[in-house]
Amino acid sequence: MSQHPHSSDSNGHGAHHGHEATPGIHFSLRGYLTGFFLSVVLTAIPFWLVMGKVLPSATVTGVALIAFAVVQILVHMVYFLHLDARSEGGWNLISILFTLILLVIVLAGTLWVMHHMNTNMMPMTPHDARMVD
Repeated sequence: MSQHPHSSDSNGHGAHHGHEATPGIHFSLRGYLTGFFLSVVLTAIPFWLVMGKVLPSATVTGVALIAFAVVQILVHMVYFLHLDARSEGGWNLISILFTLILLVIVLAGTLWVMHHMNTNMMPMTPHDARMVD
């Protein structure tokens, strides 16, 4: 008998087309609403921090925004993408860790190159600036 998802079973009835729930994973309206509420809050608070100039310096504000962004990413992964350490036999966790490692390498490399170029570029004299125009 064919294992194709559209094949019939031995009784001649059509096979299920992937609409049954996966064991251990529960999708609910409450979960989606919780994720939506958290996303709105995690967007509104950084907006308020920036627009209200609540924190004492731009550096502190930037660090707070990055922290809220990381939490926002985690909320989206858990509530909307339904990713956790147990799903898919742990492969989702491994792929997330691999992605994070690559992201750190790319960001650190980019910042290193930009800092190195800024440090080693020759300063421009006013005469040189006029010649560019």
